[in-house]
Amino acid sequence: MAAVRRRPSEPLTLRAMAEMADLSPFHFDRVFRAVAGAAPFEFQAAVRIDEAKRLLVTTDLSVTEVCFEMGYSSLGTFSARFARLVGASPASLRRIAQRPLQDELLRLGQLGPLRPAAPPAYRPDASGGALGVRGEITLDRPGPTLVFVGLFSERIPQGWPVAGTILPRPGPFRIVPVPDGRYHLLAAAVPWFDDPQRMLLPGDALRVGTAGPTTVHGGGGARRLGVAMRPPAPTDPPIVVALPLLLARRVALIRERAVPGAR
Repeated sequence: MAAVRRRPSEPLTLRAMAEMADLSPFHFDRVFRAVAGAAPFEFQAAVRIDEAKRLLVTTDLSVTEVCFEMGYSSLGTFSARFARLVGASPASLRRIAQRPLQDELLRLGQLGPLRPAAPPAYRPDASGGALGVRGEITLDRPGPTLVFVGLFSERIPQGWPVAGTILPRPGPFRIVPVPDGRYHLLAAAVPWFDDPQRMLLPGDALRVGTAGPTTVHGGGGARRLGVAMRPPAPTDPPIVVALPLLLARRVALIRERAVPGAR
């Protein structure tokens, strides 16, 4: 994992990584998946896109230059994979990074004033079960913090979550609606930054937490999830989805519910 992070533009083969760990490729693949929750090639892809995101936000390299810098031979392949994992094209992400975040949220969602809403109150369904996925976020530090909570089909958090919510502070959450299925929950907590670069690349300010897998049946999860936030570990795949876009989507949904017909 350290080698992949040191050389993100040089994808390593499964055999090369297995030799570093002094394991057979088959056994290495099993161990890697157990530790990271993702296949080696998935981990590498996330690290490469995360580094590409950093280059787009912090340098003047063109999208084409970033593409080749990260070892991609096709601009189309790079752009498609980037958009799928991050939620925005490389050019769109760069535009987001160059505007005050409040202005960018207004532009992205044609939103009203930004007032993050409290988590919705718990309401049992007619059968007495819990609708959606419920739980509580705990954090190891005080202060204003936005918490992004998402459900993913795989343990590695990439692309848009199947369902999710955003909290203005740690505490109880409820995600609704959630289609039936088996999901992994990922939470990411960052202080509020109006500087979009700080929100896109929170660095040491980032806290993460995971829970699950959890099964949703009949629209509800069977148990309440506890998520303790912590600094990212070296074995955690990077969070490549653009958090400001998740925030814009959430605020747009809040506004649509408050003002019927609003776009």
